[in-house]
Amino acid sequence: MLTILVFLFDLLAAVIAWSGGLLIRFNFVWPSGGSFSPLLPLAALLPLHAVACWQASLYRGIWRFASVRDFKRILGAIAVSAGGLAMLKALLDTPGPDLPRAMLVLYPLLLAAIMCGARLAWRMLKESITGYGLSASGMSVVIVGAGHSGKMLINALGQRTEWRPVALLDDDRSKWGRELSGIPIEGGIDALGQTLEKYQAAHVILAIPSAPPAAIRHATNLAVAANAKVFIVPGIEELMCGRVEIDVMRPVEMEDLLGREPVRIDAEHVHRVFARRTILVTGAGGSIGSELCRQIAKFEPEKLLLLEISEFALYSITEWFAHHQPAVKIIPLIGDIRDETRLKEIFSFWQPQAIFHAAAYKHVPLMEIGNTWQAVRNNVLGTLRLARCAQQHGAKHFTLISTDKAVNPTNIMGATKRLAEMVCQALSMSGSLHFGIVRFGNVLGSSGSVVPKFQAQIARGGPVTVTHPEITRYFMSIPEAAQLVLQAAAQEGNGKIFVLDMGEPVKIIDLARNMIHLSGYTEAQIGIEFTGLRPGEKLYEELLADTEKTLSTPHPKLRIARSRQVGEGFLGHLQNWLDNPVSPDDETVRRDIRQWVAEYAPLSSETPPLLHEAAP
Repeated sequence: MLTILVFLFDLLAAVIAWSGGLLIRFNFVWPSGGSFSPLLPLAALLPLHAVACWQASLYRGIWRFASVRDFKRILGAIAVSAGGLAMLKALLDTPGPDLPRAMLVLYPLLLAAIMCGARLAWRMLKESITGYGLSASGMSVVIVGAGHSGKMLINALGQRTEWRPVALLDDDRSKWGRELSGIPIEGGIDALGQTLEKYQAAHVILAIPSAPPAAIRHATNLAVAANAKVFIVPGIEELMCGRVEIDVMRPVEMEDLLGREPVRIDAEHVHRVFARRTILVTGAGGSIGSELCRQIAKFEPEKLLLLEISEFALYSITEWFAHHQPAVKIIPLIGDIRDETRLKEIFSFWQPQAIFHAAAYKHVPLMEIGNTWQAVRNNVLGTLRLARCAQQHGAKHFTLISTDKAVNPTNIMGATKRLAEMVCQALSMSGSLHFGIVRFGNVLGSSGSVVPKFQAQIARGGPVTVTHPEITRYFMSIPEAAQLVLQAAAQEGNGKIFVLDMGEPVKIIDLARNMIHLSGYTEAQIGIEFTGLRPGEKLYEELLADTEKTLSTPHPKLRIARSRQVGEGFLGHLQNWLDNPVSPDDETVRRDIRQWVAEYAPLSSETPPLLHEAAP
């Protein structure tokens, strides 16, 4: 019904524009007499105008949200109608009185004014009634970014009564002192604190998706210093869909502040290597393993074998695939990488062609005291048995997930991961199995990461515990790490150690402060306590040993570490040690590892004071 009324209005607009044009042309005296009939051309124009309006899809839009796109459609319909009038003028052109030439201008101008003006007036009326864009009851918010995304964000916020944009900030000086959709642009990002105080606002939205991470970090720091809650428009993809929904905004997270640029891998090459293959992922329910499974699924594997020792972790990743990617053929397998019988059973039956080995004991303090031999058996013996099984059953690719703690290790976890690297290097010297080793640092959000630990401490009301004021770590997001692992696994070269570009190291104390502020607290409310370094912990992690050099690869975020060669007879001596039927004590394990990993230098062997705390 409403569409019919709007359609009839547009026809009435044509009548009014035609009549108004004639009155203007004849000095507000209705023309009569002579050979010219003022209503005859209108009878021909109305059907043409009706068809033009309908074909231009003028009745799909809503007047309340009339936009530039709607006005373009109106002008297109008017152009068709005006073109018909010009043709009519040519047909009626006689030596006597005929259709006035002025109507070729007056008619389309008046028609555009009536049709566009009515829609604009209706939108303004509805906005004034509902408080659209300026609801007095909404929360005052300052928007950082006065560009295209800022404009769309204002439009989206205007449809909600809970938000009230009061000011904009942008580092483009040419915009200062001007307005965007009626909202003043107060200055640059540095004026955020004063602007929040001026407008008594407690919320900030960052609408600068293309800005470098440093700008995001700077704006966030200014906002939290003013005790404001910070939200962000996640990315350019959401903006390019045509409008910004309030639902896609989220609070600023640690990933936004790390300074990481988006990862772009050679997806075509990775697809060629792994598509239509049966792929095995060990530790498939863990933080890295589960994300690897999700990323691998994008490259159309024939089958995806999920090997996991934890029943709940395996159930969780299986349920994720059932809900999100049911088309992917997954095979959930319970098993221990140290169980040689189970491994042979899996390889014999499923014949995996590529293996991503993510299963490992990774928790530094837990492995350091009382569990050293179990760390050796899982991280070293498990890797050796898995890799040999892969060789024996004709697999093509084997990728070991390693760690920056394997470089000049000071803890048993790092030393065992370095031994696992050496196992792969030694096995790569014989057979057709292609070995790749990928070494990187901490990932945000993993089960052993410091981030969930801090989140839990903040939720409990604090304090947040940090081992040392100078301790630093490298961080990257789990999806970024998984994508680069796939890129490294598809690279040429056998037995090479790939080092991921981890960016700049982050001080854990800064991480703690940012998380406290982003949670809406001050350090007076949530305190920070220093507990002291625990056995095996370094102040600084390294990605390359002192004696190592790196080579570039085709991917800018991957480099190849040129480490020392593994000695002859290494695997035989290592196997004899691993076959020890008696579990050696911690000191014996540390002493024995040093015969192969000369750079291993334990910092301490004393019992740590806080075994239950997660290591950064």
